[in-house]
Amino acid sequence: VVITDNKVIQQYVHKSYNRTDAWLIEYGGDHVSKQPLTNYHYEQFPFLKQPYAFNVSRIEPENNIHMILDAFSRSPQQTLVMVGLWNHGKYGMDLKAKFSNYANIHLLDPIYDQDQLNSIRSNAKFYVHGHSAGGTNPSLVEAMCLGLPILSYGIDYNRDTTNHRARYFSNAEELLKQL
Repeated sequence: VVITDNKVIQQYVHKSYNRTDAWLIEYGGDHVSKQPLTNYHYEQFPFLKQPYAFNVSRIEPENNIHMILDAFSRSPQQTLVMVGLWNHGKYGMDLKAKFSNYANIHLLDPIYDQDQLNSIRSNAKFYVHGHSAGGTNPSLVEAMCLGLPILSYGIDYNRDTTNHRARYFSNAEELLKQL
């Protein structure tokens, strides 16, 4: 049985492998809920007192982390909170070294407590999604379920997931214009 998580991927499987029997099972995001920011959050992360954009993802090149950080580094009036495993490889370590000194960029280590992650994510001004490979990404669906406006890398499956209702970019310049 072939299972896909996105119509674009399902069509690719049909065309590339002649599999007309591929099932489409889309992700849900009803396990996330809007949570308030508390004094605990403000003490731990004082930058949450101001409006901010949010991203949570694997720190990998195909997620265009470099592109997102480049755009925000040139838009100091916009604050970005990004959560990921920065010390997993050279790519993440290099990016953390390059961008951690910007006052408007906050690079947080992984947050495994779902309530804490939901609190930070659900109070963001908007969600920035840079994934360019794979299919539907759960963090995008979760941000959508929280009602966050989305700035997304403009690949077909992200457009399909967002029902063409997000704002899209394909490079740092386009993202900078959106910001």
